[in-house]
Amino acid sequence: MSYGGDLSERALVLAPAGRDAAIAAAILKEAGVPALVCDTLDMLRERLGEGAGLAVVVEEALRDCDLTGLSAWIEAQPSWSDFPFVMLTQRGGSVERNPVAQRLSVTLGNVSFLERPFHPTTLVSAVRTALRGRRRQYEARERIEEIRRAEAMLERRVAERTAELEAANRQLASQIGEREKVESALRQAQRLEAVGQLTSGVAHDFNNLLTVILGNVEQMRKHADDPVLKRRLAMMSEASHRGARLTAQMLAFSRQQKLEPRPVDLNDTVLSMRDLLQSTIGGSVQIAAPRLADDLWPAMIDPTQIELVILNLAINARDAMEVGGSLTISTANVVLGEPDAPEAPPPGEYVMVSVGDTGSGMTDEVRARAFEPFFTTKEVGKGSGLGLSQVFGLAKQSGGGLGLETDVGRGTTIKVFLPRANEAPVGQVAEAGAAPMAPGDHLMVLVVDDDDAVREVTAGLLVDLGYNVIEAGSGGAALDLIERHQISAVVLDFAMPGMNGADLARELRARQPRVPILFATGYADAEALMKVGDHQIVHKPFVQAELARKLSRSFAAA
Repeated sequence: MSYGGDLSERALVLAPAGRDAAIAAAILKEAGVPALVCDTLDMLRERLGEGAGLAVVVEEALRDCDLTGLSAWIEAQPSWSDFPFVMLTQRGGSVERNPVAQRLSVTLGNVSFLERPFHPTTLVSAVRTALRGRRRQYEARERIEEIRRAEAMLERRVAERTAELEAANRQLASQIGEREKVESALRQAQRLEAVGQLTSGVAHDFNNLLTVILGNVEQMRKHADDPVLKRRLAMMSEASHRGARLTAQMLAFSRQQKLEPRPVDLNDTVLSMRDLLQSTIGGSVQIAAPRLADDLWPAMIDPTQIELVILNLAINARDAMEVGGSLTISTANVVLGEPDAPEAPPPGEYVMVSVGDTGSGMTDEVRARAFEPFFTTKEVGKGSGLGLSQVFGLAKQSGGGLGLETDVGRGTTIKVFLPRANEAPVGQVAEAGAAPMAPGDHLMVLVVDDDDAVREVTAGLLVDLGYNVIEAGSGGAALDLIERHQISAVVLDFAMPGMNGADLARELRARQPRVPILFATGYADAEALMKVGDHQIVHKPFVQAELARKLSRSFAAA
């Protein structure tokens, strides 16, 4: 059904006599309104289907007609359409008393009545009024359609924007979650780093104290005859050595120990430790057959330190299990992506060795502090809390990291990730020990240490060894003495205020390039001494035999 173009502006005229219809059509055409005469009601319905703006109907033409078809056409019109009819009635006929007019009003709906005879302008005015009303219906329809299109577009945009906002919210929630995870990991890493720095400083000072204690105990034992005194000095010596091992664990956490990494086959390491592990953890815990990976890559690690790591983890696992528990050691080649925890290594290829138990597992609170030094859930006297922190420190210093999987009541697995070595493992070559050089009266050793007690103990040990000794408490004093004395060797504390050991060593070598230098360190300086040969380092606390051996080797290497 078409309502567009000129057809929507034309008037259809239906009259029982052609003359009346022709007159009405002529009047309308003269007024500029397109008009078409319809001879029958069927023709009217047909032309209405083609399109029209209104219909002018003479009363007599519809008096005895069946209006069912016309009524059906009107009912089929869209809701916005109210097609107008202009009915020409008899003169003096009252619409209220005219049954045809009443029937048409009910049937056709939008009907206006014009009494005959009428002036032409009256007909034209009535028709134009009806056409204006019809045009407004079209305009209203267009507005409704525009509103509908706008509503549809708005709904579509709202839906699209809602979807965008939902996606943005999901992304934001994910970013917030990731940020919280990163911030949590950063806080944990910063806490571990701060504790590591504190631990390093404490261990360095503690080693100085132990050097004084151990050195004096050793000197006193040489002159003690009383068995009770000897026993007590032996207890003090053993306690000092235990303190030294404790500081070594602390420094492992702070990654300040001196390592000698080389390619290692971890499968061989695990197999060689089976008897040691069994004797260490006892018979209350079963050691399952190790799960060793085929074609395992070589790992770059200090072989002695990785054995201590595995032993530490096995002891921790034993302590977490009741009688009848099971311990499993595994190895594997792994490729890791971005780390999800501060103890995890950066992306890359790693060789993994893991120790798993069937013990009590860890709660979230314990898991968050598992690698902090001195944190332990064991009873007082049952552990120092340095086991996992030492493992963590070694793994990080070696360029790797750790992974931790735990489930309360079901057990814990610690995974140690070590860098993949580019070379195959080689057998360890026994280091040829230098024959101790017997000191003579002509050998003068300069001892440089800012700690008076450490300096005095070191000088006393060297004097007992037969060396001539002069002492300096600072780098400036040492440079003054080396100008006024014939120095054969220097025992030099690395960490000193002002001119530290490295600065003083450079100055000494510039003035006396052939004088051997032995660095005495409390481990906190190990990173700065990485390029110094082991024969040039003596670790505090040291005993006289170790000092003698290292000094003798320094003379031999000079």
